[in-house]
Amino acid sequence: MGKLDLQKCILGTVYTNCYLIKNSETKELLIVDPADAPEKIFLKISQMDANPVGILLTHGHYDHILAVEAVKEKYGIPVYACRQEQEMLSDPSVNMSAFCGQSASVKPDELLDDLQVFEAAGFSIQMIHTPGHTKGSCCYYIKDEGVLFSGDTLFYGSVGRTDFPGGSTAEIVRSLHRLLESLPEETEVFPGHDASTTIGYEKRYNPFV
Repeated sequence: MGKLDLQKCILGTVYTNCYLIKNSETKELLIVDPADAPEKIFLKISQMDANPVGILLTHGHYDHILAVEAVKEKYGIPVYACRQEQEMLSDPSVNMSAFCGQSASVKPDELLDDLQVFEAAGFSIQMIHTPGHTKGSCCYYIKDEGVLFSGDTLFYGSVGRTDFPGGSTAEIVRSLHRLLESLPEETEVFPGHDASTTIGYEKRYNPFV
């Protein structure tokens, strides 16, 4: 990773990975999936001596969005998400936050379309729409740094659950194939839960391929 300084916080009741992506040249920082415990995110950002400029959401489930409002408010930064995830993000009964006692509704500032490339924190980032876990699940690919933030689409040796509303096993398998066929094998994959992996490893060992 050239100018990318990556840190991870594991947050919330289901151990969600929240990633902090810092541009070591500009000190600008992006937060991927502010899952919970905003004070822990604030502390980590302070320790990294960084300037937050945006929030990237891989999908709208409660365990990935509970700290979005607090983080957005503190730093005054925009929220990016896939266009197809609007309903889930806005509705606490759909994103399941209503059932965990912390009703969360998120209105993204930037709605992204499949394969759209945008600039943030000095990085060129491509949003890849990968339905299956949810209708608007997506991944963020930073080609120049060789990294993919895969949310709950692709895990180390597995894929995300498809038994929630909007989920589809057929779609997540299609999304998996799309990622594995289009990205370089050396691409490092940072999922929404558990350990990191690579595209090459998943091509060879993921049982859903």
